[in-house]
Amino acid sequence: MDIAALLTGFGGLTWTIVAFIVALSVIVAIHEYGHYIVGRWSGIHADVFSIGFGPVLFSRYDKRGTKWQVAALPFGGYVKFAGDANAASGKDVDAMQAASADPNALRRTMHGAPLWARAATVAAGPVFNFVLSIIVFASVGYSTGVLRDPLTVGELRPLPAEVQELQAGDVVLEINGAAVPSIEDRAYAAFMQDLPQSPTLDYTIERTGERMVVQAPYLRPPLVNNVTPQSAALAAGLERGDVITSIDGEPIFAFNQLKTAVESSDGQGLTLGVWREGEMLEKVLTPKRTDEPQAGGGFATVWRIGIASGNAFEPATEAPGLGQAVLGGVNQTWAIISGTFSGLGHMITGASSTCNLSGPIGIAQVSGTMASQGAVSFIWFIAVLSTAVGLLNLFPIPALDGGHLVFYAYEAVTGRPPSDGALRILMAAGLAMVLSLMVFALGNDLFCP
Repeated sequence: MDIAALLTGFGGLTWTIVAFIVALSVIVAIHEYGHYIVGRWSGIHADVFSIGFGPVLFSRYDKRGTKWQVAALPFGGYVKFAGDANAASGKDVDAMQAASADPNALRRTMHGAPLWARAATVAAGPVFNFVLSIIVFASVGYSTGVLRDPLTVGELRPLPAEVQELQAGDVVLEINGAAVPSIEDRAYAAFMQDLPQSPTLDYTIERTGERMVVQAPYLRPPLVNNVTPQSAALAAGLERGDVITSIDGEPIFAFNQLKTAVESSDGQGLTLGVWREGEMLEKVLTPKRTDEPQAGGGFATVWRIGIASGNAFEPATEAPGLGQAVLGGVNQTWAIISGTFSGLGHMITGASSTCNLSGPIGIAQVSGTMASQGAVSFIWFIAVLSTAVGLLNLFPIPALDGGHLVFYAYEAVTGRPPSDGALRILMAAGLAMVLSLMVFALGNDLFCP
């Protein structure tokens, strides 16, 4: 790991750590509140609600007798219910024996509550994580809007172009004589991909009710619309709004030209001519090997520098319906879940690199990068991470929520819970698995390119 790059590329080490702590604290608070509130609704008493571990910095008791606290190590949290021996919900045998004399007291413990109450309380943490993600994705989609159909010019972008005759509000009907498909049409993406290769295109537009032909730059220029965390572009100092004008001295005008040059680089360094607010810069970077999911399933290993493109103008948008926004939030959350399963499966089979699994340092780096790109990007990242945390907790590993749900399923089938001795062994094994996974991921952060 290049610590110097960490310091300069992510706005300073302090900024990276603060962003990581904020993101993690929000996600943990939502997750643990899910456990707490559903447990309370189910009649299970919470002794402690903690954000963080270790020495307590602040605490107070509410009217129900729950201790709410913030601890010194802000890398997680827990709810300790009545009858729990620890933060992992191991059984406190002595406390349970004392409560067994009073049916009401026993009912208020985690281990004396009905099976349905325990299962609902445990499942609520991951479910609240998914709900958070859906709400954030839906809110961002609702606030940013969906593309207006037909394609309409919203705001022109600064570009090093000699000709720009488009204006805000223009409705784009044709490009170089070919009709622009509806944005909802499957042919739209292919149309944008197959535009004529020319620095300047003829746009047939409708402006204030009049049809006319104007000239403007290539629709998909080599514009940096977003910079991917942990990428070659970020390390080289590329910024949103930069326009790449040349590669190794050869002029380019289309993003596809940049993409082709990067993919055929075989990992060799590239010298980019970059236009930034009227100033010409030179950036040298080396593409990175990346495993990318494919539309038909599976992964492909390609070379990437880590930038997303954009149009020569910001397309006009309109507010979606509330139902459409919520459906978009659900679809985005599901896409992350299904992509995670696909990625893990391909790592297990060796079809993709295990270096794609990031640990705490990698996540902290991404947190800092997304925070530096603005509030919307950071909030979006929190939603992505919330989905990942919710999914991870559902894995059937003892010590995680999924492991507890497996124990409850066993109890539902057999009519009795696993023995205390078996639970202790399984919980220890599960904790060892989690710690091993964390160490492995940390090794990726430190040693993977």
